[in-house]
Amino acid sequence: MKPFEATSFTLGDTLTQEQIVFFNNNGFLHFKNFIPKDIVQLFLSEAKRVEEFLLAKNVEKINGVPLKFGKDLDGSRLIQRLCFTSQYSSVLHEYLQDSRIQNLTQLLGGNARIGEIEKDGLVFNHYVRDENSKFTSMGWHTDSPRDLFLGQKINKMLNIGTHLDDCLQKNGGLKVLPGTHKQNIFQTLFRKKQFIDHNPDINEVGFDIEAGDLTVHDGDLWHRVEASSFIGEKSRRRVMYIPIVTGKYDPKHENSKTPLYQRFAKYVVK
Repeated sequence: MKPFEATSFTLGDTLTQEQIVFFNNNGFLHFKNFIPKDIVQLFLSEAKRVEEFLLAKNVEKINGVPLKFGKDLDGSRLIQRLCFTSQYSSVLHEYLQDSRIQNLTQLLGGNARIGEIEKDGLVFNHYVRDENSKFTSMGWHTDSPRDLFLGQKINKMLNIGTHLDDCLQKNGGLKVLPGTHKQNIFQTLFRKKQFIDHNPDINEVGFDIEAGDLTVHDGDLWHRVEASSFIGEKSRRRVMYIPIVTGKYDPKHENSKTPLYQRFAKYVVK
């Protein structure tokens, strides 16, 4: 694989041809300053409000998907992976109606749609590196093969990340292997040990992310989240992911069963 030079873009009302070509070749996009800093703070406030509500109600699953719990730096209980977040927030639900986000479906075409009540909905990930934290990193994986655990064929999908904290690539964070979204099914499944392998790859690419940036990656693209090089407050990273999905419409509901792979996720996620 040729040496890769990181590139970022600005997302307007529509994708440019340059952005579409870059995505088709590499499997990801990085958009700077997608939302302003005051909206970042609003989203953080909304996520905190939802978290406090769910903790008070002792909710452990939403639509069959387990929440991931840990402890914050002060020892208080923390939801480190919160799914279907927009179900509890009109502010976050409205955000997903943003025409710029909706227009990203054209990267897949056909019946591509925002999966607000499919997959895990709007996921709020809260990484913090501390002796009490159970969620500091995520090993190499691809997203699309989860369909296999649901007895379905693999359908094309995207993951759209709204980043709510600064994170320079030298300090960890999202890493991708450009172009691996074009690999065959065997490589999609077995190029690395899914979620178990946390080792750096000579071809990986990181991002200099600022709060308010947006990232897009293909579900077949190999990626990981590297633990922060910091410990404590400087390690805190919060990001929201919403899937863009294809295939048969498959909404989740309160009686949805917990997928097998999610029952064992706690054993493979550091």
